[in-house]
Amino acid sequence: MTTSTKLVPAPVVDETARLVSEQYVFPEIAEQVAELMRRRLAEGAYDVDGAEELARLVTADLQSVNGDRHLRLKHHTDPVSPQQGAATLDAMRRDFDTSLGGAPLVQLLDGGVAVVELAPMLFPLEWAAEPLGAALTLASRAKALILDLRGNRGGDPDTVAFVCSYLLDRRTHLNTMEWRSREPSEQSWSLPHVPGSRFGGSKPLYVLTSDSSFSAAEELAYDLQQLGRAVVVGERTRGGAHPCKGWTVHPHLEVTVPMGRAVNPVSGTNWEGTGVQPDISCPAADALDQAHALALVRLAD
Repeated sequence: MTTSTKLVPAPVVDETARLVSEQYVFPEIAEQVAELMRRRLAEGAYDVDGAEELARLVTADLQSVNGDRHLRLKHHTDPVSPQQGAATLDAMRRDFDTSLGGAPLVQLLDGGVAVVELAPMLFPLEWAAEPLGAALTLASRAKALILDLRGNRGGDPDTVAFVCSYLLDRRTHLNTMEWRSREPSEQSWSLPHVPGSRFGGSKPLYVLTSDSSFSAAEELAYDLQQLGRAVVVGERTRGGAHPCKGWTVHPHLEVTVPMGRAVNPVSGTNWEGTGVQPDISCPAADALDQAHALALVRLAD
């Protein structure tokens, strides 16, 4: 761990390689990536003065073996806490406080079709349960619902389950996380009870996606799609299905390392590398109009 803001690449790269080697969900790939980084360090590939440039170079190498977009060295403009996970949490808190808790828009369209935008993240449930519950309860009386995830870049799997609980009628197995460590796999289920009112499991539901939708946002779209509960409208998502943790390795740099993989109980796989394929493909900018039109036709039938 470096102790000042001056950038010395070698200890940053060494610590990143160590964390990847010890923590990454796929041990064989972890060793390949760590060896690549050590070789590139010896070759002078990381001899740069700026933390942002080092983050770009290291991230390109981290993702060069299997394209895992959660495996990265993130640059933070402001200095971040050395406490494990704090850098990401602090950034998320700032976004939470400026986005009405992650539900910046609830709107009623013609024909009794509601829109709930979930952005820019699905924040930790201990923060987000109240605002998300309020937004989903408000929309529960609509004849059809459109969930807008086009600007959502990920978040908390527990929050995914919380949102799904408003959109289903009964407790449902959503996802399973398998970990690199010897810990048992961890199943995610919708909740038997929710605060407020459910939209329920029978009225028309549409989920909007873009090529920026990522991680937990993808899980929400994928879970609902695989259950046959929602029609996904928009663009193929970015393709990140591995839950990760973050470690500060320099006052402006955080390495995020995936420690598990998602396994959907319906498909037996996940969206890693492929993204969520929409049921109705269209440019993200057109997805709301498309979903609204689909909802009106469905309601007319």
